[in-house]
Amino acid sequence: MENNLEYYLSLKYPFIIHEEEDGTHVIEYPDLPGCFSCGDTIAEVIKMGEDAKKGWFDIALQDGEEIPKPKEIERYSGQFRLRIPKTLHKDLSKQADKENISMNQYCLYLLAKEHQRAVDKR
Repeated sequence: MENNLEYYLSLKYPFIIHEEEDGTHVIEYPDLPGCFSCGDTIAEVIKMGEDAKKGWFDIALQDGEEIPKPKEIERYSGQFRLRIPKTLHKDLSKQADKENISMNQYCLYLLAKEHQRAVDKR
């Protein structure tokens, strides 16, 4: 069976979001070389990232290039539960509402941002 655009869009490719000095946000997909996008808000950069990923797949399919699968996807579910204090939950929820994104997306952004800082310090 030949894999098509819908197949690749259904896979969960990890991404990294970081904030630039000017306040804009950049999203990158480490498994898809050169696939990135920018946006003014977290919600916008996530949407722009989905568009960039779709375009990346579309061009690769048209050119007959091999599309890498997400690395280690079978080993990790991408989910974990975390219990937090109610006040922190409230603060995170309010900030996510300001950004017009889910609290899950906002927490993912914060974790990715701190993870990237830790990686950069290595």
